[in-house]
Amino acid sequence: MNTPLAERIRPSSLNDYLSQEHLIGPNGALTKQLDAGLVSSMIFWGPPGTGKTTLANIIANHSGRPFYTLSAVDSGVAAVRQVIEKAKKSDSLFSAKSPILFIDEIHRFSKSQQDSLLGAVEKGWVTLIGATTENPSFEVIPALLSRCQVYVLNAFSKQDLEALLHRAIKEDTLLRQKNIQLTDTEALIRLSGGDARKLLNILELVVLSENTKDITISNEMVQQKVQKNTVLYDKTGEQHYDIISAFIKSIRGSDPNAAVYWLARMIEGGEDVKFIARRLVILASEDIGNANPTALIMANNTFQAVTTIGYPEARIILSQCTIYLATSAKSNASYAAINEAQRTVRQTGDLPVPFSIRNAPTKLMKDIGYGKNYQYAHNYEGNFVPHEFLPKDLSGTTFYKPGNNPKENSFRAYLKNLWKEKYNF
Repeated sequence: MNTPLAERIRPSSLNDYLSQEHLIGPNGALTKQLDAGLVSSMIFWGPPGTGKTTLANIIANHSGRPFYTLSAVDSGVAAVRQVIEKAKKSDSLFSAKSPILFIDEIHRFSKSQQDSLLGAVEKGWVTLIGATTENPSFEVIPALLSRCQVYVLNAFSKQDLEALLHRAIKEDTLLRQKNIQLTDTEALIRLSGGDARKLLNILELVVLSENTKDITISNEMVQQKVQKNTVLYDKTGEQHYDIISAFIKSIRGSDPNAAVYWLARMIEGGEDVKFIARRLVILASEDIGNANPTALIMANNTFQAVTTIGYPEARIILSQCTIYLATSAKSNASYAAINEAQRTVRQTGDLPVPFSIRNAPTKLMKDIGYGKNYQYAHNYEGNFVPHEFLPKDLSGTTFYKPGNNPKENSFRAYLKNLWKEKYNF
C-alpha cells in the first residue's frame, strides 16, 4: 500500500478531528455554522500540518456538497475556470448548496488567478475554502478577502500530537498489525516541528524500518532511524515563527548583532524576501515610530527595493535596514495610542461629532449648526487656536503620550506649549 499514513488516518468527521476547539468544539464558530446548515466562503490560516485540508474535506462531507480541489502550486487561471464551469453545471447549484472549491496554498495564487475566482464567489457558483500559511491580509486580494471569513488554526499542542500518535498506532490498518510500544515522544515531536503530517511520516518511517513485529519507539531509536535532524530553517514550519520572533525582538531590543544573525538564518533558509521586509515596515512604526520617523521611510524603501531586486543582492539591503532599525531610538507611543483609542471606541460607541467640526455642504446643515463657531487654525498666530476636537464625553482624554527620546521630547514641549494643561503633556 503506497498511501501515506497521514492520508490513511485522515479524519472524515468533526468527532474524529483533533484540536482547534475554538473552531470545531461544542461552542466553536464553525460548529455553529455547520449545525445551522450554513457554509460560507472562508480562508483557513495557520502553520503547516494543522489540519486545514482535512477540515475542508470534513466540511464538504458534512454539508453533502460536491468538492473540488486545486493546488495553487500547479494550477493556473485555466484550471480555475475549468473547475468553475464544472461547478456551474452541477445539480447542487440549484439546491442552495453550491459546490465547495478548496484551494491549497492560496497565497501562491497570483492577482489574476485570484481575480478569476471573484465572479464565481460573488454569484455563489462556488463556495471557496482557501488554505494558507501566510497572513491573508497581505497575500489575498482585498476584493476576495472581503468575501471570505478568515479562521485562524493554531499550532498543535504537545498533547494533540501525542494523541495523534496513539490514534495512528491503534487505528491504522498497517500499524496495528505490529506490537508498538511508544515509550518516548519528545524526539518525534521535535523532529516534526509541530507539523502533524510530518509527525506521522516520521512515525511510519521509523516503524517500517523495523523488520520485527515487536517495536519499542524511544527517543534514541528515533534519532538513529531519522538520520537528518531538523533543518537549519524550515520556512513553512515552526521555526518560521520562532525565528521571525527572535529577529523582531532583537531589533526591538537594539541588538544589531543578534538581529543580523537571525536575518542570516532566514536568508540561508530561503525565506520570502517580502515577508522579511514587511515585518521591518511594521516594526519601524510599532517599535520606533516618532522617535525616528525616518525609520518608516527607510523600511518602506527597503520593501520596494528588495521586491524589485530579489536575492541574492536583497540581503545587503535587508542587512542595512535591519542595522539601522536596531540602532535607532525606540518608541511604541503611536502603537499604544491607537490601541488605547480603539479600546475607548469599543467602550463608548459612536459618540457624536462636535457640531463645530462637522462638514456643512448644504444650507440645511448650516442652519442646524453644522460648522458653527469653527475656528480656522491658519487664521491665527502660529497657526493654532484652542478648540475642542473630541466628543464632549471624551474632552481632555490623552491617547498619545510621547516617548522619552529627543524627537518625542520636542513633540511634548511643542504640544505642552499649545494645549497647556488640557492634555497633560
